Amino acid sequence: MAHISDTFGSMVFGDSAMRERLPQETYRALQRTICDGRSLDRSVANVVANAMKDWATEKGATHFTHWFQPMTGITAEKHESFLAPDGISGRPILEFSGRELIKGEPDASSFPSGGLRATFEARGYTAWDPTSYAFIKDDTLCIPTAFCSYGGHALDKKTPLLRSMEALNRQAMRIMKLFGNDYVRRVNTTVGCEQEYFLIDKALYWRRPDLRFTGRTLFGAKPPKGQELDDHYFGALKPRVAAFMADLDRELWRLGIFSKTEHNEVAPAQHELAPVFTTANIAADQNQLMMEYMKKVADRHGMCCLLHEKPFAGINGSGKHNNWSLTTNTGINLLDPGDTPHENAQFLLFLCAVILAVDEYQDLLRAAVATAGNDHRLGGNEAPPAIISMFVGDELSAVLGAIERGERYVQSERSVMRTGVHVLPKIPQDTTDRNRTSPFAFTGNKFEFRMPGSAISPSGPNTVLNTIVAEALCRFADTLEEADDFDTALNSLLRTTLKEHGRILFGGNGYAGDWSDEAERRGLSNLKSTADALPALVAPKNVALYTRHKVFSACELRARYEIMLEEYTKVLGIEALTMLEMAKRDILPAVSGYTSTLSAAIATKKAVDDGLPCTYEQDTLRQLCALSDCLYRKVERLDSALLEGGNCSDSLELAQHYRRSVFAAMQEMRAVADEMETLLPRTSWPYPTYEELLFSV
Repeated sequence: MAHISDTFGSMVFGDSAMRERLPQETYRALQRTICDGRSLDRSVANVVANAMKDWATEKGATHFTHWFQPMTGITAEKHESFLAPDGISGRPILEFSGRELIKGEPDASSFPSGGLRATFEARGYTAWDPTSYAFIKDDTLCIPTAFCSYGGHALDKKTPLLRSMEALNRQAMRIMKLFGNDYVRRVNTTVGCEQEYFLIDKALYWRRPDLRFTGRTLFGAKPPKGQELDDHYFGALKPRVAAFMADLDRELWRLGIFSKTEHNEVAPAQHELAPVFTTANIAADQNQLMMEYMKKVADRHGMCCLLHEKPFAGINGSGKHNNWSLTTNTGINLLDPGDTPHENAQFLLFLCAVILAVDEYQDLLRAAVATAGNDHRLGGNEAPPAIISMFVGDELSAVLGAIERGERYVQSERSVMRTGVHVLPKIPQDTTDRNRTSPFAFTGNKFEFRMPGSAISPSGPNTVLNTIVAEALCRFADTLEEADDFDTALNSLLRTTLKEHGRILFGGNGYAGDWSDEAERRGLSNLKSTADALPALVAPKNVALYTRHKVFSACELRARYEIMLEEYTKVLGIEALTMLEMAKRDILPAVSGYTSTLSAAIATKKAVDDGLPCTYEQDTLRQLCALSDCLYRKVERLDSALLEGGNCSDSLELAQHYRRSVFAAMQEMRAVADEMETLLPRTSWPYPTYEELLFSV
């Protein structure tokens, strides 16, 4: 434990390093920016830069980079060395100025922009985000930054997240003042992202073109055993996995990431890592680092880490459960109901704000998690359905029901769990169970948004959550600030909100067949695919929301809409082309070769003795010949579907065509190939099977 304490955060220019190396006044100025959100005084930049350079070079860093999150969904870096020539002698010296800390100028021409600038306009700017600590990675000082265009438009995921945090803080502070909390200076959103992933053998990974090009298996017959016995979930860690997790922990701890919980997940070869909560901005940065190091450390251990939402059909996919809450700078969790939630008016107001926000902006929440990969995952195997609903548990449901009816809530006595074993300690029973099928579930003092896929950046969903809750709080503050009698107005506001938005509350089974019908009767949306969900980004009410709170401009929203549509069609296009190549170059030739072997075996038997039975060979030959012919026709159909995309007039029509025609043709093609796999001997099938991939580590 002493070793962990000594090394934790050793590669982060965090609070202890700043306190030690910065002059007291500079440190205080920087803390005012980090803790209170005040504008940064540029006069401190040179002092901070020099201290940061000295600290980094002492730890072996030779370069620095502005580390940013473009719209590709991953991080980007442009490395610059600290080395510079002395102006007089020309000897090498180490330099890092305040200007280099605050502002960088990467070439922005090849990053997605959605039409915010022309391709030939290459200039882009990175701006230091002092609220997220700099860190050292691979002998490079990484400075978290925002990324914008020459015209000031956000070209990244960090800038909108920071804007949304400011918007939520503004509106939450209005509510704080109404409740007399004048000592509170700031309200932050806190986030903890549970990260699910798969580990497979690296040698097998390199033999699967579909995994290399798309991150998921496009073909693969179901093995005899999957997750049916639930024996992998929370099971003992295998030695290779345990060694990987221990190594990963060490790397993340050095970067100041509180890697806290790790275990086997439900599916074979699936695992999970969860960190401790921190502010949304830092949580998003740390999750990006976590995903990068998962891949890097897995490679060192002879494995490959798969972060795709559904790398294997027929078993659990991987999510990034986004645990979201609100916390004051004094450490008070505003979503903590306390022991008597029915008497906690402040909590009830924030809870109702979230209810209003989720109900009114269901479409935006669905769009925030819309990707080609996540479309495979939503709707089963512990992933929530595409229908947005909220689960608040039995006790809060009863409290909210009483408020809506205008009745007095009588709190039931908390019971003790009865295990029937006297030696076991008495455990107080929670007031409600958990609902694993709910997309948006209250879990004690936070909301768990279970819809985001494992590969997504947390910045997108949290930008939406922050903005829609800011809007709800703004409406509440507008009403309550004008009220003559605060208590009467508050009670009326809560009742009205629950009557108008209570339809979003659902405590039942989200997988049940009749839930979609009930959801439709309630007026809830069911946007089943990315192509269905993305138009929400440019719906007039949503554009008005974002522009009102200065999170996105109208053109920034349009850009993201175009980028996400283009990404969706490109992903499906790459998958389709990969399937065609695998079928034409490997699967069909392999099956043809085996049918020749069968034909030769039949001919040999007949030559020896015409009466020798050949039932197995003949039946298998007939099946494979029929399936080969069928697969070839499916190949032609997929080819045609891709060509037909050229007739689409805009990006939405193209995305809808890919979903309707290209994806459907891919599914049909896979079904035929997977059946063929079950008829071929292992030595004849050209790729590692699901059995090998899932049970190789």
